[in-house]
Amino acid sequence: MNKLKTIISVPDAKKNISAVIDHTLLRPDATITDLEKLCREALEYSFAAVCVNPANVAYCVERLEKSPIPVAGVVGFPLGATLISTKEIETEFAIDDGATEIDMVINIGMLKSGNEDYVREDIQAVVEAAGGHLVKVIIETALLTDTEKKRACELAKLAGAHFVKTSTGFSKAGATEADVKLMRTTVGKDMGVKASGGIRTFEDAIRMIAAGANRIGTSSGVQIVQESRRE
Repeated sequence: MNKLKTIISVPDAKKNISAVIDHTLLRPDATITDLEKLCREALEYSFAAVCVNPANVAYCVERLEKSPIPVAGVVGFPLGATLISTKEIETEFAIDDGATEIDMVINIGMLKSGNEDYVREDIQAVVEAAGGHLVKVIIETALLTDTEKKRACELAKLAGAHFVKTSTGFSKAGATEADVKLMRTTVGKDMGVKASGGIRTFEDAIRMIAAGANRIGTSSGVQIVQESRRE
């Protein structure tokens, strides 16, 4: 497993919030102009990563090639209900295009049906296809009970993933402090926790860090950093 700084203090986050933000653009209508702006902002603010749809990975990798900012590609997004083999192939293409982080969505229906072997195999297939690159597992907390959230985190850990992540941002709700705390308690200090979905202000981001997140996924990264500088 890659060495990760999985616990971030609130004072450290307040000093450099951009270092924990995945600058995100996953809208289906995102244009090349939008992507160019995303990458320009990532360079200006030194975000932790940019997170984009698979068809946009290569463009962002090219725009960011002279910087240390990684590109994260999403897999099985946003429903998680594609075949395991499809997620494997999607991951391989993203890595071939230059992504060094993968944000995958679990098969939520299989988890809720109690088919834990399928869920673990689903995650493990992506981890193996990623070839050692970071894999963040989106469990879509808004659709799960607390028991299911815990089990999803445990399965992600068993499958060798590096992060668990709250939400796609495309479901009925996003990240909550309670869910982040539950996820951090479940995975311990060995994995990352990414809070994503509905995080739009500096105050939102700090609450998630205090709850145990060490990455923030948001399309409001610039606003959050600017707010932090006024604090």
